[in-house]
Amino acid sequence: MTPGRAAGTADEAPRQGTLDGLLAAKEIAVACGPGGVGKTTAAAAAAAMAACHHGGRVLVLTVDPARRLADALGLSRRGLGNKERRIPDDVFRQAGATPRGELWAAMLDTKESWDALVRRHAPDAATREQILANPLYRNISGRFVQSHDYIAMERLYELHAEGRYDLIVVDTPPTRNALDFLDAPQRMEDFFSSRLLRWLIVPYRSRLVNLASRPFYQVADRILGTQFLADIAEFFILFQSMYEGFVERAGAVTRLLSDRRCTFLVVSTLEATPVREAEFFARALVRRDLHLGAVVVNKVLPSYFRDRTAAKVATTLRDRAADLAAALPTDPAHTRRVLEEVADSFLNFGGVARREAEQQAELATHPEVLATVPFFDGDVVDMEGLLRLGAAMWD
Repeated sequence: MTPGRAAGTADEAPRQGTLDGLLAAKEIAVACGPGGVGKTTAAAAAAAMAACHHGGRVLVLTVDPARRLADALGLSRRGLGNKERRIPDDVFRQAGATPRGELWAAMLDTKESWDALVRRHAPDAATREQILANPLYRNISGRFVQSHDYIAMERLYELHAEGRYDLIVVDTPPTRNALDFLDAPQRMEDFFSSRLLRWLIVPYRSRLVNLASRPFYQVADRILGTQFLADIAEFFILFQSMYEGFVERAGAVTRLLSDRRCTFLVVSTLEATPVREAEFFARALVRRDLHLGAVVVNKVLPSYFRDRTAAKVATTLRDRAADLAAALPTDPAHTRRVLEEVADSFLNFGGVARREAEQQAELATHPEVLATVPFFDGDVVDMEGLLRLGAAMWD
C-alpha cells in the first residue's frame, strides 16, 4: 500500500452497502459483465470517484479492445497504452472537482506485455533473444491461445506487486470472455503440458520418431511445411524453459483474486439478455469463492415512473383527454391523440420501471452492494460525465 492514503484504508471498517465503502476497503476491483452495458465507463467512473474521495493513487486498467476508456477520460486514443499515464488534475478541475488523490490509466498492449514477460522469465539472455526472434512468436504473441486473458492477469499481478497504487480497477472483456480471464492461468498451464504439444516437440528434441507417430508428422509436413513445424517446435521448446515461472505466477495470480483485498463488480442493464449473463457470472464467482462485491445496474428508469400519484394523474389524463381537448382552441381530435399518447407512454414506462425494481430486488440478494445508475440522455465522453455517473453509483 502507498503510505499516506487520505481516507478509507483497508484497516477501517467499510460503510456497508455502498460502493464508496466497498472500494475503500479493497486494493483490486475487477469490473466485468456483458458487452454494451457501459462496463468500461462504469470502471472508469468508479476509479475517478475513488481518486476524488479516498485519496492515494488509483489506477484503471482496461483490457477491453474497444478502447473507449481514453475518450471517457479525455485522453487521445494514442495517449493510452501499456504504460500508465496520470490524468491531469486540470481534467478534474474542468469538471468542477478537486481530487484528493491521483487517477492513473492504462490499456493493455498484449504484444508489449508478452515481450516484457519473456524478458522477465527467460532463464538466460540467449533464450530470451531466441524467443523474441522466433517468427511464430512475433506473429502470434498477440493472438496466442488465451494470450490476451493470460497477459492481463500477469499485468494485474505485476502492477499490484509493485505496490504503487492503493486501488486498481480492472475493466475486463464481456462476461463469457471474463470467465476466460479467470481461467487463463490454468489453461495456459494445461496447454504447455498437453499431449498435442508433446507430439509437436518430440521429433525436434529427438530424431527417434516411433512408427505410430511417423504418419502424423508426414501428413503435418505436407500440410504445414517442415519449416513451420520447426518454428512451432522451437517456439514451445523455448517457452517450456519458462514453464516453472509461468506455473508459479499463475498460482500467485489465482491466490490474489481470491484474497480479501480483491472484489468483483458485475455491471449490467436490466434487459433480458444482459441480466441472464450477469446472473451467470455472479453465480460463477460464488462457485469459485471469489468476492462478489457489487452489482452495478446501468440505464435504470427514474423512480418517478413508479410513483402511484403520478400514475393516477396519467390515468386521469388519458380518461379525460377528450374533455380537455374540447376545451382547448386547437384541433380536438389531434389534441386528444397527443394527450392519450403522453399518458399511455408514462403508464407503459411505469410498468417497465416496476419490473426493473423487481429485478433489482432479486439481484440485491447476491452482492454486498447494489448500485443503480439512471438512464442518461447522452453518452459519457468526459470527466464531468464520468463523475456524474460515478456519483450515482457511489452512495
